[in-house]
Amino acid sequence: MAVRIRMSVHGRCNRRIFHINAVEGGRRRDARPAELLGIYDPYVPVGGNTKTIQWSVDRIRYWLSVGATPSRSVVKLLELGGILKPGSPFHTHSAKEALKLKKSSPTLKALEEAKAAKQPQPSS
Repeated sequence: MAVRIRMSVHGRCNRRIFHINAVEGGRRRDARPAELLGIYDPYVPVGGNTKTIQWSVDRIRYWLSVGATPSRSVVKLLELGGILKPGSPFHTHSAKEALKLKKSSPTLKALEEAKAAKQPQPSS
């Protein structure tokens, strides 16, 4: 089974923290990880101005080199941290970009209408 790098939820209600784990692909969200790679705390402390991420860059690069696939949220964090470049093969299109691509690409109905318009009309 393929290994994935993904987040698991920990902490109490309204004060969640996320562990960045290497986990077998078919396991549930909070399953026992193969390795803990980092901790992400999305809450800004009182008087602070930044969120906290602690991770092992070497271990994350190792898992990526052996073929682990990061989840979308982990890809975003790794790009913000400078571990992955924005054009990496793990980067997927965002929902807005996908919508732009969908709107700009012709639909099957539009292609059929254009094809029908180009064909000469039979005269009677």
